[in-house]
Amino acid sequence: MRKISGATAVSVCPRRLSASPWQNGHVERLIGSIRRECLDHVVVLGAEHPRRLMAAYVAYYNSDRTHLALGKETPLGRTIERRGRIVSEARLGGLHRRYRRIR
Repeated sequence: MRKISGATAVSVCPRRLSASPWQNGHVERLIGSIRRECLDHVVVLGAEHPRRLMAAYVAYYNSDRTHLALGKETPLGRTIERRGRIVSEARLGGLHRRYRRIR
């Protein structure tokens, strides 16, 4: 800052383009998915609760949730089971389900 005739001059940085929410569509899409699929359906209890929720959501997102961009596959992949009884497993405290076959 410089003093100019008794007033203080403050240099203002021009707005950076990276601060615009439209600059990173991938991150905006992920944040929207987290909000719609997880946070809109729970009541957060304390500071540690959102950390546990996010850890569980990341595991669900990578292991169980199918993605259209991956041809309805999960990022970590999964085995195709052709025979057996179908069972349901709760994910994120029952908010989502995973279905698989067991023999």
